[in-house]
Parts: sequence; C-alpha cells; structure tokens
Amino acid sequence: MSVPSHSRRTPPSKKDRINDGHDTASAAHLRDLVWGHRYGHGFDLRAVRDVDVTFFDPADLSRDNDQRATVRLAALEPGLPWEAKNQAAVHTWYPQRFGGPPVPPFRSIAEAVATWPEYATAVAIHLDPDNHIAVCAPHGLDDLLDGVWRRNPARVSEQASQQRLARHQPAQRWPGLRVITGPPAGREGR
Repeated sequence: MSVPSHSRRTPPSKKDRINDGHDTASAAHLRDLVWGHRYGHGFDLRAVRDVDVTFFDPADLSRDNDQRATVRLAALEPGLPWEAKNQAAVHTWYPQRFGGPPVPPFRSIAEAVATWPEYATAVAIHLDPDNHIAVCAPHGLDDLLDGVWRRNPARVSEQASQQRLARHQPAQRWPGLRVITGPPAGREGR
C-alpha cells in the first residue's frame, strides 16, 4: 500500500513528539487509510474528520494537557484536524461524554487501545526511538486488514455500536467491507 506524498513526512524528532516520544497515531484515520486503499477510492488525509493522537501521561490528567498536545501538533502540521487525548485521563471524562458505566483508569496505551469501539480501530502506531514503526494492536490486525467492521464489546454496547454503524455507514464508504454485528464466540480477550 502506498501512502500519498502529502502524507509522507520526515519522521518527527524527539523534541517534536508530544509526550517524550510515546505519542501514537491511532483509531479511525488508520482504518480510513487502510480501508480507503483496500476497499474504497483511496485515501486523502485532508478529508479525515479528525487525526487522533493518543499519549499516556498519568502525571497530568487535565483537559488542558490534551489541549496543549493538540496545539503542539497543529504547530507542527497546520491544517489537519488534530485531536490529542491522554489515555491516562479517559476515566475522568468518558462516562460523561459517551454515557455508560465508569471506566477504570488505564495503566498503558495498550490497555486503552484494547477497549476502542471496533476491533479494526483498536490499533495504534508510533515511532520507536530508532524511527521504526511500532504497532499496538491488542486484538490483532485481522479485522483492519481483512475489511471487517466488528464491535469491540470491551466498552461499546450493542446499541451504541448500531448507532456508530448508522453514522459511519462503512459498507457504503468501503464497498467489499464485511459488517459483523456481534463478535464470534471466543473473540473477547484475544
């Protein structure tokens, strides 16, 4: 899969990373990139709704920390809809924003990624200290690479998943994609 030239950049230096080099590109725009090339009409970074960047900073759980990280990203690459979120702070705001029961504090990025809404979006990447891409995919990459939209029951109810399905309309956006409305037996905790 090739990446459009406008999205190939020199890897950021350590000083340009938002959280000591442990920030990750994650979720929907990675799915959009892969599925756009495999099942759709390509990928245009300028057309994404938001570019999720996650980081883990248990020392500062404030929303200001997210905002500072978002501003820093915008300064590095203006014009993109950046959205930085400290995964160490999710438990402080998630139930109020999305409903549902309280969320326990996460101990790592990987623990947070494992709860994201669909298995295909429960993926994050970052550059390691040698500027190699490292992948965090607690449920594997099968659904992302095979074009499967499937609810991750770790945090998303069936009702919320149906609402997401109606809002995102994945089968219309990416012909050939398979939508599975429930995980097969034994999928949880994989």
